[in-house]
Amino acid sequence: MAQQSSSAKPMPMLKDELDIVIPTIRNLDFLEMWRPFFEQYHLIIVQDGDPSKTIKVPEGFDYELYNRNDINRILGPKASCISFKDSACRCFGYLVSKKKYIYTIDDDCFVAKDPSGKDINVIEQHIKSLLTPSTPNFFNTLYDPYRDGADFVRGYPFSMREGCKTAVSHGLWLNIPDYDAPTQLVKPLERNSRYVDAVMTIPKGTLFSMCGMNLAFDRELIGPAMYFGLMGHGQPIGGYDDMWAGWCAKVICDHMGWGVKTGLPYVYHKKASNRFENLKREYNGIFWQEEAIPFFESVTLPKECTSVQQCYLELAKLVKEKLGKVDPYFIKLADGMVTWSEAWDELNTTP
Repeated sequence: MAQQSSSAKPMPMLKDELDIVIPTIRNLDFLEMWRPFFEQYHLIIVQDGDPSKTIKVPEGFDYELYNRNDINRILGPKASCISFKDSACRCFGYLVSKKKYIYTIDDDCFVAKDPSGKDINVIEQHIKSLLTPSTPNFFNTLYDPYRDGADFVRGYPFSMREGCKTAVSHGLWLNIPDYDAPTQLVKPLERNSRYVDAVMTIPKGTLFSMCGMNLAFDRELIGPAMYFGLMGHGQPIGGYDDMWAGWCAKVICDHMGWGVKTGLPYVYHKKASNRFENLKREYNGIFWQEEAIPFFESVTLPKECTSVQQCYLELAKLVKEKLGKVDPYFIKLADGMVTWSEAWDELNTTP
């Protein structure tokens, strides 16, 4: 493990610049384990399911809690773009946040330990990743060259060493991996105990499967593209919310010249969902992803798109034109993307 030099400056913890967004259907007792790391931050809790149910939050946390009634009240007719009975509802928290950065975590994720037995401070590592540049245009075989104890390898162009802004920090999971339902069914006892002490920039032009259970991003940069789609109740698909946002965000980051990092930090994942139910939710997506991935791989956004919102609306138009032929659901999803963009502007435009 690379040692931090004694001259290194301590990492700012961004107490007033970061919100933690948590989607949930249950009491948040899991926060007790996270108290040493989360208590100094503001929490935005998005309650899914029955809005009349009372969700208990441990004392001592600074939080806002929104249920479906609040979503309908705040967004009015635009509330139709926020999923119901699916963790995709978390993106409502991104809408109402006023902070520069977002960290989002699932309520079945717990504090993991590094190989030395020390509790992993996920916020600290995500902040490190977001505050240091990315290298999407030329792969550094020592992974993140900005980390203490690493640098650019021989042959890395000096003209590229300043890197670019990091928009997304994608963390990983120990214990239960983020597998799709068919893989869960054939490997029900599979567990991930492998801790890889590395962060890497995902290369430009390469897609990835983004998981929302341990994720941080620069809301001011890429927030308008972090829409988790129409999933769950009333929709023919679930479980693809975070991946859809990741595909959209990666295409836009590539266009805007920003980076996406994946690797550290780890959480300990105790899956709360049922793999048979997951198969029902993901069934259509398993087929549709074979069309969606080539679509995103082929997308070229016009140079006239100079903002995330412009890119996102162009992407929505292309989704309707190209993927609408695969299934009418994608026409509805494209409309949801437009509604989301309008809601973002409505809640985040300074008068």
